[in-house]
Amino acid sequence: MFNEEHKLIQRMVPMLQRVLIVDPAPASARLLADLVRNISAGQIWNAPSNKRGLMAAEQVNPQLIFVELSGDNVDGIDFARRIRRGDFNCRQAPIIMVTATATAGAILGARDAGVHEFLRKPYTAKDLLRRLEAVTMRPRDWVEAVDYIGPDRRRFNSGDYKGKLKRRSDLKTTPDAARILQALKILRSALTAIESDPRQALRSMQAQVAELQRAAVAVSDIKLVTCVTDFQRYLNSATERGVLIPHEVSAQAAPLLAFLPADEPARKAPPRDAVAI
Repeated sequence: MFNEEHKLIQRMVPMLQRVLIVDPAPASARLLADLVRNISAGQIWNAPSNKRGLMAAEQVNPQLIFVELSGDNVDGIDFARRIRRGDFNCRQAPIIMVTATATAGAILGARDAGVHEFLRKPYTAKDLLRRLEAVTMRPRDWVEAVDYIGPDRRRFNSGDYKGKLKRRSDLKTTPDAARILQALKILRSALTAIESDPRQALRSMQAQVAELQRAAVAVSDIKLVTCVTDFQRYLNSATERGVLIPHEVSAQAAPLLAFLPADEPARKAPPRDAVAI
């Protein structure tokens, strides 16, 4: 058993070379840092506030982030949202929320902010190891939407999930078909957010194009590949111009959205005014 755990740690070590801890309490931050050092000899940075934590995230590009749920000058949910919606190189890094008050509301709030795992105090070294194993060895798909940015909240999308599927649609489609459907739904949603959040809408559309390209090639759908390529070319030109024209983007995306099932409800049409990105 010890040998298996040692092998697991050796596999995780390369992904734990730069760790950021955001915690206003020096004693608890030090305890967590010591436990992490027992697993990996990487570098660890401590930040006592959201502001210092965001500065550190920008400077050191952590591979893993621990953040306290709440405390003096620390709001873990707000911190996670800022990381996910910012331009940080580490915006997709795993975030583990740490707290002594793991209420249902706190867990849901953390999940919806893009947090990967929850670590409840008091915790043991084994508890910590299991969270580290989850974020390094069992990564979930990344969701780049407008309302939500973070790991797929449906845990069965992790590679070794063996539990029940959560949605009726999961029973009707292959994994690649499900990816195409989800990407098209997110793309459609992003179109309606161009005016309110053009930067994230563009980032979301670009992410869905990449996902659709992979899935279309996997299912050998030449028509879908062509539509995706055409829309990507348009997005590239819009990015170079620095302007998105909502109704123009919608028209360019129409051939892609035609791949949505007929029973998928239509969304509100985007406005016509151009917006800078």
